[in-house]
Amino acid sequence: MPKPTSKPSAASRKRPSVRALRGTVFVTRQVHFNAAHRLHNPTKSARWNAEKYGLCNNPRWHGHNYVLEVTVAGEPDPETGYLFDLGELKHLLEERIVKPCDHRNLNEEVPFLRDVIPSTENLVIAFWQELEPRIPRGRLHSIKLYETPRNYAEYRGPNPAL
Repeated sequence: MPKPTSKPSAASRKRPSVRALRGTVFVTRQVHFNAAHRLHNPTKSARWNAEKYGLCNNPRWHGHNYVLEVTVAGEPDPETGYLFDLGELKHLLEERIVKPCDHRNLNEEVPFLRDVIPSTENLVIAFWQELEPRIPRGRLHSIKLYETPRNYAEYRGPNPAL
């Protein structure tokens, strides 16, 4: 007669497991906004501004359909597998960058750009300053802003590893 099999005890049952993978990953979120600006240095003459900035110094402004890419670097959380929940990153970008800048005059209507010449180069630095202290996990790796499909600036923080 075969020996009866007993059910394994609760203590001997194998618990499900998750294997955490280690390594640095880069996650990027892209957002879009439209804004007007004028490249103008008020400490310089009208002639200097016209020579330096050309059409971008138009006193009636000009606009761009900006594309912003924000990249966060770090190791994924072993419990979620996420470095940074992209929904949270989207919300952060909407609140700190898109809402203040979208369909606005960057020279006159965005408080964190007050007294800043809104070149693409200055915008990526200003956006970094808005976002970096608010990244809860990982580290802000880069901010890339496309002014046109062929022209962009990228900033990797005040002390980038080149």
